[in-house]
Amino acid sequence: MGETKPNPDDSGAGDHRFVLRFHRNDRLLHGALMASFLTLALTGIPLLFPMAPWATTLAHLLGGYRVTGVAHRIAAVTLMLVFTTHVARLMHRLFVRKDYGMLWGPRSLVPQPSDLVQLLQHFRWFVGLGKRPRFDRYSYWEKFDYWAVFWGMGIIGTSGLMLWFPSFFARFVPGWIFNIALVVHGEEALMAMVFIFTVHFFNGHLRPDKFPMDLVIFTGRVSVEELKHERPAEYERMVAEGTLNDVLATPPSGRLVTMGRLVGTLAVTIGLTVAGLAIYALLH
Repeated sequence: MGETKPNPDDSGAGDHRFVLRFHRNDRLLHGALMASFLTLALTGIPLLFPMAPWATTLAHLLGGYRVTGVAHRIAAVTLMLVFTTHVARLMHRLFVRKDYGMLWGPRSLVPQPSDLVQLLQHFRWFVGLGKRPRFDRYSYWEKFDYWAVFWGMGIIGTSGLMLWFPSFFARFVPGWIFNIALVVHGEEALMAMVFIFTVHFFNGHLRPDKFPMDLVIFTGRVSVEELKHERPAEYERMVAEGTLNDVLATPPSGRLVTMGRLVGTLAVTIGLTVAGLAIYALLH
């Protein structure tokens, strides 16, 4: 509401227009996801590596193990609410709005044969053997990131609920399942943390053409020039369909940019610190 504002056409060089890539609700959900995941990582890693010399210190800095336990559960509930809200929005989009483009095609996050082709093209481009792939709305690594969340929510969420409410689940499963749930919860959470705080952060913020930070998830906007460079297939498709003007937006305000940089810097700093502590503990 009120975020898009079509501007006069200016398709020549030096195009300073912006397009709205993520709506406000999308950004708010991502913000809640980011905050809850960072809290889960900070409060969970001392329990995952209790013998590490930094574990007790970190737990005390956060208020002690009892406080971290409460914060961990609050963050878990928040993350589950975010996930449930997102799935509900998907169902509304599919069954109410009948937007079947979310299942297949250039606007879909479902992996497709073209993603494998672009993956191979990208590796060839890395070593100077070909041209850069012409990405559309979503790249292959963005789809991987997206579906990794679904995978992780199913495994980490279910095992975490079993450990949180053992008496309830003991009515339906044998006792040895809880030992598996404990191992799975920790190992899958560790894998998620290391992946998000290294690969995802690099793809989203730390790669050379984005360093030190990509603000699109905070402002929701990307310049048309950047869109042409990063996602030429999407830009050309929207021009051909006549839909580019529908997503033109006002430039992000200075306040929004500053807030995005502050929040993003804090998140990256916490994430890299947690990843470093986890890797250190694994090596020692």
